[in-house]
Amino acid sequence: MATGATMVHDRRTAGTFVDDQVIELKALNNLRTDEDLWRQSHISPISFNNIVLLAGEVPNDFLRERAEGLIKQISDIRHIYNELAVSAPSSALSRTSDSWVTGKVKASLATDKSIDATRIKVVTARGIVYLMGLVTRQEADLATEVARRVGGVQRVIKLFEYI
Repeated sequence: MATGATMVHDRRTAGTFVDDQVIELKALNNLRTDEDLWRQSHISPISFNNIVLLAGEVPNDFLRERAEGLIKQISDIRHIYNELAVSAPSSALSRTSDSWVTGKVKASLATDKSIDATRIKVVTARGIVYLMGLVTRQEADLATEVARRVGGVQRVIKLFEYI
C-alpha cells in the first residue's frame, strides 16, 4: 500500500490506484488456478493505470499465451504487455539481483531533482528495467536516461502513458 505522500503525487485517481491493486491480486489468483503454469513458471503481474505488465519466465510459448489468457479474464484491464521470457524460471540469485537493480534505479530517480520519482513504477526482470507511469515525454526521457546509467541494467523498456 502506498503512503499518503505517494498518493498526493500519483497522477492516477484514488479509484484507479485501488483498481490496480485489485487487478494484481486477481491476476495472481487466476495464475494460481492453473497448477502446471504456476508450478513451472515465475510470473509477476504488475498493474499501473489498468495496464498490466507480465514479467518473468515460462517454459514454453503455450504457457506464455495461457498466462496472458488468464489475465485477459479480468475486467477493467485496458492493455496487457506480455514480457514473459520463454526460459527456465529465474534463480533466487537472479531475482535478488533484479531487486537490487530496481532499488538502485528508484534511488537514482529519487535523487534526481528534475524527476518526481513517485510517479514512476520500476520493475526489473532478468536485468531488464520496465518503467511505467503517467508522465510527460520529457519526464519519460529523463527517467529512461537515469535508469540506463544504473549499473546492472541490461536494457530499459518504456511502458509509459503520456499526458
